[in-house]
Amino acid sequence: MNVVYEPRGRAREYSELACNLYKGCTHGCRYCYAPACMRTTGEKWHAKAEPRKDILRLLENDARRLQGDSRSILFCFLCDPYQELERTERLTRHSLEILAKYRLNNQVLTKGCADLILEDLELMKTARTQLGITLCFADDDLRRYWEPNASTVEDRLKVLKTANKEGIFTWVSLEPVISPDQALAVIRMAHPYVNFWKVGKLNHMKEYEQTVDWTRFLLNAERLLTQLGAKYYIKNDLRSFSLEQ
Repeated sequence: MNVVYEPRGRAREYSELACNLYKGCTHGCRYCYAPACMRTTGEKWHAKAEPRKDILRLLENDARRLQGDSRSILFCFLCDPYQELERTERLTRHSLEILAKYRLNNQVLTKGCADLILEDLELMKTARTQLGITLCFADDDLRRYWEPNASTVEDRLKVLKTANKEGIFTWVSLEPVISPDQALAVIRMAHPYVNFWKVGKLNHMKEYEQTVDWTRFLLNAERLLTQLGAKYYIKNDLRSFSLEQ
């Protein structure tokens, strides 16, 4: 494989295969781990994005080789597949067309442009895409501080509601949890439109992490998700705070 790869560590809890379509991401999220992974600065990583060289040709080559593989390919871990550059490049749309052609399982994880996502819902149905939305805040002022150039809370809820109504499998990445109260509010607010939740703690910001009672949050989150009859997965870093261990 060239551009489809097997994630390691925390990322593998989300998907066995992944592909990054763009280099860079203009959302500018304060908690972004991609710059460290790519050995660059946040300032450089968020300043601009560009298509990866020959990405669609290489993806098709990989897709052809992977025909019959049941593992799901996730777009994207190190960038957002629906950031602003997607308006002109349409790499995500073309990539979903390729995976639909080879009947490969796939997921999208985004906090990007709602209008572009909504335009692609019909294609996602054809491609059997599982649509994931990162949603960590109910308060859009907090969202704006932590994710300055990403889509609004209202837009993300609209995408989830519309996709769910269209019969698309929807999931929410409630990661990183930054404010436990906000995370619980997100669950209460979005649960009617979400088929599956993936919940993970904040990492890479130790001083901030230490201000959160993770054991209490885990207990409250699982209690709420269970009360709502939700299906969910708690990532290992957060699960390690379980009282049952």
